[in-house]
This record gives sequence, structure tokens and C-alpha cells, in this order.
Amino acid sequence: MKLLHGDLEPLDILAIAPHPDDAEIGCGGTLLKAAQQKKRIGILELTCGEMGTLGTPEIRLEEARNAAQIMGLSFRGNLMLPDGALLDRLEFRAALAQVLRYLRPQTLLVPHWLDRHPDHIGASVLSDAAVHLAGLQKASLEGAKHKVQKVLYYQGNAPIAANVLVDVTAIIPTWEAAIMAHQSQFTGAAISETVTPEILERRKARLMYWGTFAGVRYAEAFESRVPTLFAL
Repeated sequence: MKLLHGDLEPLDILAIAPHPDDAEIGCGGTLLKAAQQKKRIGILELTCGEMGTLGTPEIRLEEARNAAQIMGLSFRGNLMLPDGALLDRLEFRAALAQVLRYLRPQTLLVPHWLDRHPDHIGASVLSDAAVHLAGLQKASLEGAKHKVQKVLYYQGNAPIAANVLVDVTAIIPTWEAAIMAHQSQFTGAAISETVTPEILERRKARLMYWGTFAGVRYAEAFESRVPTLFAL
């Protein structure tokens, strides 16, 4: 793992992201709100996004560092797995489970299992497997076993049946700044519906949609596989 920002002390909330910028787009508002409440939050990217059309691994890692400072992250790291090949392989599962034991997060924010991007689906499946492995006493990992208390799945590029909404209205300007720190991805011509200069407009529309159901202006949406209480 490559440490980009902060330390390996225990976290309240950790977001798992397939590529740099995915966490900011999918659950950045929730992370920012938690940080403002003095919680320890972090982001772990699984790849450098080296297969992407725009930017280079070096540029994208530097952008991730800049975004970490804007967000007030306690930790940001990159597992350096191969972009375009995120699968639930035993060595990948063990690498992620080991980081979970180091960081000991109480809540994990994970890409939703429904998505058009294979890496997002792979990251979701891999995260579930790593959560299980990190909690096994006899697993061949360093440190004491760790059981993540809550796993929430954030929306990517497909509709979800959200059952957890977080009011992020108050932190929208900082959320926008954190996303735009990844400037290599959001300047110039659009490459896809997500890699586009219109990213803020598109995602704010989604946040407003979910906010309608919560009675607030902007809300981030998550799905939990089990009934859960999650309040910020």
C-alpha cells in the first residue's frame, strides 16, 4: 500500500474507492460532514486509475493528495492493485483485509454492487470478502481481528434502492472543491457521463433528487443490506 496522506491510526469511517475521485463523487459529502464533526475519516483507493484516458498515475496520486487536504482526511492510501482487473482474488482480498486491520474502521463506505463499470462491481465484491476475512481470528494477517460494524454502499453509475440518506447541504462548496481537485478528469472534452466537465452539475442534480425524500436540499444516498442506524 502507498500512503498518500495521514497515518494508520484507527478511523471512524473509511471509504473504499476503485479509482481516485470515486469516493469524492460517491460519498464525499458524508465524509466531509463527518470530518467537520471531528471524526477520523479516510479514503483507500484500490488502483491509481492507470487505464483511464485522462491523466497519469503520478498526476492522479498528486490530485488525491490535494483533495485529502481539502477534505481534512486523517488517512488516504492506495492499494496499488491493477486498474481494469479488480476481482475477488485471494491476494487482493488479503491485502485489503490487512489494511482494515491496520485502520480498524467502524463504518465502511463501499461502491454499490450494481454498476456499469466492472471495477466498481469488483471493488464491491472484494470489499465484502475483505470485511469477512479481517474478522477471522485464524486469518493469516498481521494484528488482531477486526469486525467492521456497518457497511454502506454508495451510488455509482446505476440506480440503487437507497435506504440511508445523509443531509450534505451545508458542505456542498467544499465537496465541489474536493472533486475539482481531480482536475485532470474534469477539464476539456467529456469522455463519458462521469468523466466530464459537467460532473458537478450532474451529481448535484442527483443529490437534490435524494434530498427531496429527506426534506433537505442535498442528500447522499446509500444502501444497507441490513437495517441500520447511521446518523451524522
